[in-house]
Amino acid sequence: MAKSKGTRILITLECTECRTNPNKRSEGVSRYLSEKNRRNNPARLELKKFCQYCNRTTIHKEIK
Repeated sequence: MAKSKGTRILITLECTECRTNPNKRSEGVSRYLSEKNRRNNPARLELKKFCQYCNRTTIHKEIK
């Protein structure tokens, strides 16, 4: 029997400021792996997380 897809899926959160700012402190983009419930949160997730490249807390958005 094949397993059905669960309601919890793995997502990647990426810093929005690292992606848009060309003259930042160092090269790289902060990324976090997390899980979300597909039924409760069908829209893309946005969380405030610490970015090691910006050296402060920024908004991280879900990417595909």
